[in-house]
Amino acid sequence: MEKKIYVAGMDDDATAAKVQDAVKAVAGVSSVTATPAKCQVLVTFEGDEAAINAAIASTGVIVVGG
Repeated sequence: MEKKIYVAGMDDDATAAKVQDAVKAVAGVSSVTATPAKCQVLVTFEGDEAAINAAIASTGVIVVGG
């Protein structure tokens, strides 16, 4: 499954890299691209979306509408 997750607080490349690393560590994630300019994280995964949202939140970024 591919999903766009919109976020707030991912304002630069360093924060985007932290988000990508956190999401990559979630079981079932096959790819992730965090784009600060669009305030979105594009994730391809099989499994638990809640775990992905929690990984994003653990970096200090807020999941919008999730």
